[in-house]
Amino acid sequence: MNFQRGMGMGSQMLVEGVRPGRQAGGGGMAMTAARGGWTIRRAVEAELAEVVVLERETLTAPHWAWSEYTPLLNAPTPPTAAVRRCLFVAVDGRAISGFAVGKAIGLGHDAEAELESVVVRSEMRRQGLGSALCRAVMDWSRDEGAGAIVLEARAGSAGTLRLYGGLGFVAVGRRARYYHEPEEDAVVMRCALSAGGVGRGNDGAQSNLFDA
Repeated sequence: MNFQRGMGMGSQMLVEGVRPGRQAGGGGMAMTAARGGWTIRRAVEAELAEVVVLERETLTAPHWAWSEYTPLLNAPTPPTAAVRRCLFVAVDGRAISGFAVGKAIGLGHDAEAELESVVVRSEMRRQGLGSALCRAVMDWSRDEGAGAIVLEARAGSAGTLRLYGGLGFVAVGRRARYYHEPEEDAVVMRCALSAGGVGRGNDGAQSNLFDA
């Protein structure tokens, strides 16, 4: 996938949130909100246009071509494929309120995942939706055999970094002047994925909130 440098390969978290209740496991998981009335599940082809419109409306989101989204739809992926990807949507009634993209790379003990993008509609922020979308990708990554998941976030976004810290991510690196408009460093964060379903810090202990 071709990413626009400065818009970022890493995810852009836009809300704070709470953990939802999980209804079903695996790649076809569905999750319901602890509050808010939305459902999180894998996207289908009929929803792709709405996903792309929401992405275009969100200035801080990675902007990808339509053709780069179509392989993310809920189609079977061979378990032996070196790269597996997912697209989750949060649906409130008939409208899509947010989406998240994840990627799992490698097989066996070497597998690792990336939270590539998280986007939430402006009027739906701060209701737990962004956190729930992150957890959907984290659960999917664990089911794909990944032992850890990484992401990138703007260094100046203290709220975003604190939220990721609350999900178990810890800062492991920095990429100078990675983002443009405005120019800013990217913080690279990593979270080990425990078998019990709780994201944990890089040393195996649950991380504290990251203080930017």
